[in-house]
Amino acid sequence: MEFITILLPIFLVFGIGFAAQKILQFDTSAFSKLALYILVPFLVFQTFYEETITFSYVYISIYMLGLCVTIIAIVTILSKVRGYSEKERCGLVLSCAFTNNGNYGTPLVLFLFGTTGMDTAIVLMVLQQLLMSTLGVYYAAKGGEGGSGVKAALRSVRRMPMVYGALIGYLFQTFDLSIGGLEGGVDLIAGAAIPLIMLTLGMQLANIKVTGLEYRKVSTALIIKLIAAPAIAAVIVWGMPVDPLMKQIMIIMAATPTAANTTMYAIQFQTEPQTVTSSTLFTTLISILTIPVVIYLVT
Repeated sequence: MEFITILLPIFLVFGIGFAAQKILQFDTSAFSKLALYILVPFLVFQTFYEETITFSYVYISIYMLGLCVTIIAIVTILSKVRGYSEKERCGLVLSCAFTNNGNYGTPLVLFLFGTTGMDTAIVLMVLQQLLMSTLGVYYAAKGGEGGSGVKAALRSVRRMPMVYGALIGYLFQTFDLSIGGLEGGVDLIAGAAIPLIMLTLGMQLANIKVTGLEYRKVSTALIIKLIAAPAIAAVIVWGMPVDPLMKQIMIIMAATPTAANTTMYAIQFQTEPQTVTSSTLFTTLISILTIPVVIYLVT
């Protein structure tokens, strides 16, 4: 019952964003840009400015890369067995390999563990964004018409304000630089990030239209994303010399749905957009059943 009380506020906010979009028909790209380019970079800056970066973050990076590469390998093997084309394989990678650490995972950690777990959650969010903006864009472009995965990924890396926020915050922290009276303003902007990205996810889900659903591919994404991913994460973090709370957060974040940004990449490059958008919608909906199980097992 405790899990329901944790998830209900999260899905309430998603639901309000969903309903608002259905009724008022907002330009969701404007909300996404506001969150991506303004609010979230301030939230990331705040975290890296206030917290000392320890060696444990190296283990988080190893975990993130290991999880992503393992899932890509599983998808590649399945694609060969089923005779999928390169476009279908890349679409399935987008559906399975990238977690929704931003819109879903970070708020979930906040509700579960309070501010204690937010440092780890935000670092995971930054690393996930880095992976999506490199490997995610690479596979989206590779499966598209042009197939220019490497060039597209390199262009995307230059447009990652979240990473710049982390870098600036780290430099300020390392060299003991103070932002003085600006700290209150930074806190206000950073505090607006979580509610807006949650509302934005609800709006993005409202824009998804499911037609010609490919049940086999979507069910594969559901199994890999919601069941296999947290299991793989648990194996990866098992022997890592990090504190138990960090391990719990890493596993729980791995169990979150398909990242919403992959939908934008799939549509932009026309890489199986229907499969990716359907996976985003259904993994988000079904996660209300699977996330409580994962939380129960790891906490």
